[in-house]
Amino acid sequence: MLKKLYAKSEIWFAVAWIIAYVVLASIGDNISADLGIDKIVTLPILIALSAILYFFVCKNSLMEKYGLCKPQLPAAKMLFYAPLLVLLTANLWYGIGMNLTPLETVLYVLSMFCVGFLEEMIFRGLLFKAMVKNGVRSAIIVSSVTFGIGHIVNLFNGSGAELLPNLLQVVYAIAIGFAFVMIYCRTKSLMPCILTHSIFNGLSAFANEAAMTPQREIVSGILLAVIGGGYALYLALAVKEDK
Repeated sequence: MLKKLYAKSEIWFAVAWIIAYVVLASIGDNISADLGIDKIVTLPILIALSAILYFFVCKNSLMEKYGLCKPQLPAAKMLFYAPLLVLLTANLWYGIGMNLTPLETVLYVLSMFCVGFLEEMIFRGLLFKAMVKNGVRSAIIVSSVTFGIGHIVNLFNGSGAELLPNLLQVVYAIAIGFAFVMIYCRTKSLMPCILTHSIFNGLSAFANEAAMTPQREIVSGILLAVIGGGYALYLALAVKEDK
């Protein structure tokens, strides 16, 4: 079934994955909340989705096409990915805290690693590659914007996200999505993006939520957008991929 849909239309294949991921992850979060253990149902769903997508890519020899390979540019040309390392510290800028029980922390971190893999493969891999045939610029824009706007689902999926933090997340997610898609364009690899995305999300389990204020949330959102957007522009204007 997956192979037939993929052969028929890569764009609709990507859209189908976006819908399946958003809907199933939201259902998992809601059931987990009802059970009183964060991510207890979500994690198995995300593992299953990750395994299905990974084995589909492997079975059909699509590893290099979708960037599951080492970067083709030396790290020096990518500024040794220093901006990504800065992004990784963002959730710890205001200290470290334990926001979940030990079990929930493990479930949450593992879930976020699956999220990092799935979102990069879906938005930077499937969607971008399906659209790039009709123009690189439009593919970059759509991949970045849909990735950012996709985070607005947190307002409606029962996760408890508030309006201002969620809107800020959408803004900086677009900027970071732009950086990730430029990394993919230049290096032909999604591995730096998957690792950064997974670790960034995972470290949010240890953010000091008690120290967060609306002002700090605004400052953090702006800084993340500037770092992500600035790195993306550097990659777009100063770095040329190997042919």
